[in-house]
Amino acid sequence: MPIAYAIVAGWDADNVNKKGINNSVYRLALCSVIAALSLATMMLTGIIPVGTFAFPCFAGIFISVIVVEYGFKWAMTVYGVVACLSLFLAGDKEAVIYFIMIFGYYPVLKAVFESKIKSKPLQYVLKFAVFNAAAVISFFLGTYLLSISAEEYTIFGVYVPLVFLVAGNFLFILYDLCVSAFVMQYVRRIRDKIFKKK
Repeated sequence: MPIAYAIVAGWDADNVNKKGINNSVYRLALCSVIAALSLATMMLTGIIPVGTFAFPCFAGIFISVIVVEYGFKWAMTVYGVVACLSLFLAGDKEAVIYFIMIFGYYPVLKAVFESKIKSKPLQYVLKFAVFNAAAVISFFLGTYLLSISAEEYTIFGVYVPLVFLVAGNFLFILYDLCVSAFVMQYVRRIRDKIFKKK
């Protein structure tokens, strides 16, 4: 199913489904590979603790491949599989929360916004609204699950999570651009190698 990602990346929408991608074997294989790749990335959070934020981002970006090839439903299915398995297999549960609450489904939501809404400013308003709501919910959910009192986040009278939220909004812009750049490179450089022209 052609979507905004492929068109933005310069792909001819008429050719999107003419290269074997609707073959059920290809579909199952690609979804399985992307799910495994995203899950492996999430499992790295237990080995490399500094990846609490970075690895959920990478895991989510991989799912954008499924958005391009098979649309929203298949991408959300892959997201659901990775989210469920990450709960049991990933070592860093805080990273799992971030993946489930925002980074795992954001590439799918980004495609919805960019394909359905013409106004760029409105797109970004909705994107930031989703990110900030997810960030706040993730914080309180993590605080509850880890049993950390809110007072412990205040240092020298500064409420640190608020500083992180402001910084997170700037990093979110970078993440949004990275998703677009990844999709563009996938469509232009990688896709033809996976789905050979017949």
